[in-house]
Amino acid sequence: MVERLLPVKNISLLGSTGSIGVNTLDVVAAHPDRFRMVALAAGRNYRLLAQQAKQFRPEVVAIWDESLKEPLLDALEGLDVEVLCGKEGVIESGRWPSAQQTISAIVGAAGLAPTLAAIRAGKEIGLANKECLVMAGDLFMEEIARAGVTLIPVDSEHSAIFQSLFNGQVGSVQTTLTPSHKKEIRHLTLTASGGPFRGWKRTQLQSVTPAQALAHPNWSMGRKISIDSATMMNKGLEVIEAYYLFGVAADKIQVVVHPESIIHSMASYHDGSVMAQLGAPDMRTPIAVALAWPERVLTEVPPLDLVEIGKLHFFSAPDEQDFPCLSLAFRALAKGGGLPAVLNAANEVAVEAFLEGEISFLAIPCLIEWVMEKFTPRKPSTIEEIMKIDGEARILATSWILQQRKE
Repeated sequence: MVERLLPVKNISLLGSTGSIGVNTLDVVAAHPDRFRMVALAAGRNYRLLAQQAKQFRPEVVAIWDESLKEPLLDALEGLDVEVLCGKEGVIESGRWPSAQQTISAIVGAAGLAPTLAAIRAGKEIGLANKECLVMAGDLFMEEIARAGVTLIPVDSEHSAIFQSLFNGQVGSVQTTLTPSHKKEIRHLTLTASGGPFRGWKRTQLQSVTPAQALAHPNWSMGRKISIDSATMMNKGLEVIEAYYLFGVAADKIQVVVHPESIIHSMASYHDGSVMAQLGAPDMRTPIAVALAWPERVLTEVPPLDLVEIGKLHFFSAPDEQDFPCLSLAFRALAKGGGLPAVLNAANEVAVEAFLEGEISFLAIPCLIEWVMEKFTPRKPSTIEEIMKIDGEARILATSWILQQRKE
């Protein structure tokens, strides 16, 4: 049997120094015959960015923080690589001419503009930035359809659903999930580990520290996502993401707590079948899926030993009195009118304030709900309007924090 030779795919990586970025480079390094990094972009960690550039020899690197351009240039001395900086530099790296695929792994609202630029340039998208869909779901998917590009989710839960729906098929979310296919789906189930405070009550959560909230029992993630997992907001954002990715009604998306994080998500059909994707809690698996789809490539993720695991457990989503963020996300999705973007912006401000010791853990949902109630819903028709809503929500959130200090 003659082995089929596949062409090398050129990759642009937005957010190369974060958790998803580092794991992406780990997969790429294992397959130099399949993948080549042509562009790397980071926020502030210029030292790690320089190390990555020296290892992977991209054509261009970009650093968001313009004040770090000179230190980055010094760190890259002797290396033949173009250096860009600022928001526009990151945008340019996302749509870099020689890149065929862009992995969108910048955390938060900052990832929206570079990802849209990559779409408009016709790049295949591996989407790890859930905020793109939370903030701009309809408009984002319209951009995908207009450009006719492939979209593969990288979030472990959405990758699991994607694989359960389309295993082995060529195509992507927007080209494969037909109306008749949607009618066959009874519901989609997103699994949640429950985070470090699974089973805790409100009274126990009053004195939670950032260190406690960052200590996720299963996953190694960035600081912001770790806090979102602890509050259950991460699962709320993923519900909104699933709604736009797969085009099913909100009442067909449910959340189940699964502490082992072995079943990453499921698709249930009207005939009683349930298709699930299982694997170790390791982001290299969904990253490898996004890079190679519909092929499969070898990773160093440990094989799953169900006999050793023995049992899998499942519980209902936690009470909204104890973990209100999940219900706030469902509320934002139901009301629409720019409210998901408001939810996201307020959450980003709240998480940062919690990590800086400015507000308590339980104040996070209080801040978010207050901002949502103050905001007058209006449906944005352009990306510019979404960014305006994002800015307004951040101002409101900051004013809430300032008011709490006075009190």
